[in-house]
Amino acid sequence: MQTTSSRLLALLSLLQTRRAWSGEDLAERLDITPRTVRRDIDRLRDLGYPITTFRGPSGGYRLGAGAHLPPLLFDDGQAVALAVALQSVAAGDAVADDAARALSTIRQVLPPRLRHRTDMVTVTAVHPPGDGDLSQVDPQTFVDLSAAIHAHVELRFDYAQGPATAAEEPRRVQPHHLVTWRGRWYLAAWDLDRDDWRTFRVDRIRPRTPTGPRFVPRELPGGTVSAFITDRFRGSDGTGTDWPCRGEVILDVSATAVAPFAQDGIVEALAPDRCRLLLGSWSWTGLAAAIGRFDADIEVVGPPDLTSAFAQLATRCAKAAATTAL
Repeated sequence: MQTTSSRLLALLSLLQTRRAWSGEDLAERLDITPRTVRRDIDRLRDLGYPITTFRGPSGGYRLGAGAHLPPLLFDDGQAVALAVALQSVAAGDAVADDAARALSTIRQVLPPRLRHRTDMVTVTAVHPPGDGDLSQVDPQTFVDLSAAIHAHVELRFDYAQGPATAAEEPRRVQPHHLVTWRGRWYLAAWDLDRDDWRTFRVDRIRPRTPTGPRFVPRELPGGTVSAFITDRFRGSDGTGTDWPCRGEVILDVSATAVAPFAQDGIVEALAPDRCRLLLGSWSWTGLAAAIGRFDADIEVVGPPDLTSAFAQLATRCAKAAATTAL
């Protein structure tokens, strides 16, 4: 039989999962009588939890918002997910310091078992996830990957190259870091079979057990995980932090219209409907195409390679238009 304290914690956990519970549903889930439910609800109210009663065929209860924050209850998965979310606030974000203090406060009140699990979860936010939703990943996957990273042990997992229905491929890696980039989680690791650095989407990883032998961590190309991940997604070889091709143009459009789509480019307002754009890409043709999407007159400041790329792109577009006309 449950003690009163453990029963109250179980009841509070249920009330936190959804807006309302009927008294009969709570009694059935906790294997107690409706009368005991009513008594336990009164005990939680005495502890400061704002639980309201709603009318209905069998009546029910709802955990509302109060003037003060009462003690909170987290299960294992919620504790890990909360630690991951708070660490995912990118450096330089307006609430980064608050997130760090919140994580420290929560850590102090976690039981040792949960504190150990959350301490193993270390995430670097390389780019704010503002342009997409973070992938839904099983918290246990974060724990498994973080444990391997902290212990410096080789990791074996099955990896889906495409959607979840695609065939999975076995991989062996030396895991280095968990990172967020533009709305997704990635594992930065040394691929033992390909003898090179790789990034893997965490939502496509299915860890295997047991893990492999210990290893001495390698130095990431670029010196830091942020530089490495930024380079990889720019398409460079990971040896520097700049784009292989970078150019400057003047656009006949406002800076406010360009800035949201310039990613890591530099936008300078020259007039209400005119701006300067410094942008990089993995190729000159790719850079010209990226600039052309702004649907504005373009003046190339430099370099000459960018001017040539615009000419080549214009020729290709003209051929494509002629083919379509035929």
